[in-house]
Amino acid sequence: MLECVINISEGRDEFLLARLDAAAGPSLRDRHSDPHHHRSVFTLINDRDVLRDDVRSLCARALDLVDLRSHDGVHPRLGVVDVVPFVPLGDASAAGALEERDRCARWLGEHGVPAFLYGELSSGEFRDLPTVRREAFSVISPEFGPAVASPRSGASAVGAREILVAWNIWLTGVSLEETRRMARELRRPGLRTLGLAVGSFTQVSCNLVDWRRASPLEVYDAVLARVGRDRLVRAELVGLAPTDLLRSLPESRWGELGFDESTTIESRLT
Repeated sequence: MLECVINISEGRDEFLLARLDAAAGPSLRDRHSDPHHHRSVFTLINDRDVLRDDVRSLCARALDLVDLRSHDGVHPRLGVVDVVPFVPLGDASAAGALEERDRCARWLGEHGVPAFLYGELSSGEFRDLPTVRREAFSVISPEFGPAVASPRSGASAVGAREILVAWNIWLTGVSLEETRRMARELRRPGLRTLGLAVGSFTQVSCNLVDWRRASPLEVYDAVLARVGRDRLVRAELVGLAPTDLLRSLPESRWGELGFDESTTIESRLT
């Protein structure tokens, strides 16, 4: 069984998003949308054959319905189908995730979307998503598809990785400059961070690449110590998290951190 966490550059039009939900088919387990990021995270989980069809269906519908030329969200993006990572779950192998990554990237390329790979490459090198965002079309050429992206659809980063937990801390009364500085200071192995302005708030946007090395509890308490209780509004999980992460945290802190049993990967598979 594989997970695919597709990031689509649309987070405001609920009618359009409902059409994307339908296109994702039986593999859809969760969808998180944010109007400030103007972005939705679709979590699809299934056996490989079913997942492959549903991923292609969702991507095709998004490319039909979404126009990047009118996009103005705060989150950085390469394209309409911005990020497509494949994640092995349970007994699934990393090799299987790599095979589906390459199939998906080739399919996107055949549909006119430049596709950049991240994760383990055939050369034996490892490329991460921040490198793709930073070097696409300048240092790195797409592995599949045209060399130039269309203004409407943009490009896609297609990856294979282990479980990643996307998680945000919302702040009030904290300047964007201070939030960005805090994000830089918090950044370390296992934790990627951005400081963003989201409406009248700011946000420390976190990717817990390795939550065992960078616990959300440690990150939350570090932010709390810097800004105080009055300026920390809430924490928010984007998508789903593994049950093992919840079990590593005191249950008394789950709500404060934005977690509960219903937000786990395992709860959506029963």
